Amino acid sequence: MLNIQGLMKQAQVMQKKMQEAQEKLAQTEVTGTSANGLVAITLNGRSEMKKISLDKSLVSSDDVEMLEDLIQVAYNDAHSKVEALAEEGMKAATGGVNLGGLKLPL
Repeated sequence: MLNIQGLMKQAQVMQKKMQEAQEKLAQTEVTGTSANGLVAITLNGRSEMKKISLDKSLVSSDDVEMLEDLIQVAYNDAHSKVEALAEEGMKAATGGVNLGGLKLPL
C-alpha cells in the first residue's frame, strides 16, 4: 500500500530543491561569444541580457548585417549555456527523476 504522507513529504522536498535550483540559476551569469570573442553577450539564468561587448574593430565596419549576425550567434551561445545550467539544476533537484521534459520556469 502506498504511503500518501511519505509521497507528499517527498514532493515537498523536491519542490523546495527545485525552488532553490531556480534561485541559484537566476543568480548565475554566463557569457556567449562569437567571432573568436569579438562579440560577447552575458546573460543571467533567466536569459536576461546583462552585458554586451563589441570589439572596436567591428564597430568601424560598414557591414552592419555581419555585426547583427555575430550578436545573434553570441546571444544564442549564451542562451544555450543557460539552458544547460537549467537542465543540470533540474536533474540535481529531482535526483535524476525524469519529469517528462518539465523545465525550470525562466
